[in-house]
Amino acid sequence: MKNKIRIAGGQGFWGDLPEAPVRQVEEGPIDYLMLDYLAEVTMSIMQKQRARDPSAGYAKDFVPLMKQILPACVERNIRVTANAGGVNVAGCATAVSEVARERGLAGKLRIGIVTGDDIMEQLDELLSRGIELRNMDTGAPLATVRDRIQSANVYLGAAPLVTALQRGAQVVITGRATDTGLTLAPLMHEFGWAPDDWNKLAAGTIAGHIIECGAQCSGGNCQYEWRSIPSLANVGFPIVEATPDGSFVITKHEGTGGWVIIPSVKEQLVYEMGDPHSYITPDCVADFTSIQLEYDGRDRVRVHGIQGRPATDTFKVSISYSAGYKAVGTLVYSWPDAYDKARAADKILRQRLDRLGLQFDQILTEFVGANATHGPLAGQPSPDLAEVQLRVGVRGEDRTAVARFTREIAPLVLTGPPGVTGFAGGRPKVEEIVAYWPALIPKEEITPRVEVVDV
Repeated sequence: MKNKIRIAGGQGFWGDLPEAPVRQVEEGPIDYLMLDYLAEVTMSIMQKQRARDPSAGYAKDFVPLMKQILPACVERNIRVTANAGGVNVAGCATAVSEVARERGLAGKLRIGIVTGDDIMEQLDELLSRGIELRNMDTGAPLATVRDRIQSANVYLGAAPLVTALQRGAQVVITGRATDTGLTLAPLMHEFGWAPDDWNKLAAGTIAGHIIECGAQCSGGNCQYEWRSIPSLANVGFPIVEATPDGSFVITKHEGTGGWVIIPSVKEQLVYEMGDPHSYITPDCVADFTSIQLEYDGRDRVRVHGIQGRPATDTFKVSISYSAGYKAVGTLVYSWPDAYDKARAADKILRQRLDRLGLQFDQILTEFVGANATHGPLAGQPSPDLAEVQLRVGVRGEDRTAVARFTREIAPLVLTGPPGVTGFAGGRPKVEEIVAYWPALIPKEEITPRVEVVDV
């Protein structure tokens, strides 16, 4: 058993800095590279892509990245955990295998494939047996939107990834695994943590939570003294430096920008935290109130003292479904009286929509530059505002009505208040709304599958 391992976070979402994982591999020693690509809406996007092309449905930019870094990873024994597989894990693994062979790695690389999270094909059978998959927020049964569902994926935990690592996989590709599980799995594997050692599993979970959003814990999007953060253009992504007792240090490669300080780590800790006493994952329940933070040198924050409790008997399911259509239009009104002009334009627009008899589920107006961010807390906007962007969005089930709305924005340029600009790019686009349906499912209903293949 190793006495220390270093797990580098290389992606916080699908579309994060493309050079970040390359730099994590090249600019200092690491043992693992963790790449987090998936969000709730991402699954429905990938499901649509696969419907059009059976070979698609995964994070395509993961493949050229692997082509670039795999030789160095194999040479230095850096292992990769990534949920880039989306809704086509096998297709993603095949593509990675092909680029690995192109780089001369045939016979030198094993790829772990973790599936079992996609339950789209099981939904009707589950519903017929009384597993209602009720919405966690509203309590409504899934049957009420069954005909509009686009994707349904269970958040798998670290266990199947651990199995893949134990079977020698150097690259482990999953679908909808938890963000935290991508980091917890290497810790369980390397340190031999038992699946019921709740304190250590909670520690590994929190380590994963801290680095799952990439540079958000190492200076990016950091509110604390943000003007003083050094060289964000060269921001370093985070690294977990962990030991077998469950304590760990958050750090980054020397010479990179950003910073790792207690405030930046705290800001990431409260991200999507929920109840601080009960951060629930498939692997354990972590108590965020037990976390102890202290400095361990420059750009080094030590995390310890974490307490955990047994895991629940359910998995969370991320379901997406079609919920109508939307369109958003914008115009910019300039000084003088920018805010008053924008408000007048909004009133005129709504009167015209009423005259046309158009019905929407919602019309939302924002005055960007005046109060769009803070709402009522912004107080009365200053009459001296140089400019205000009027942003109006509609949503509804009737696509024709939404499309008709898009034709009412441009006429305001010549038939509304003066001093308007910013209308470019043509009419607003009508877009399908993809809504999120969170649910729970008993763990015994889900069977993760692990396959390890040689390149």
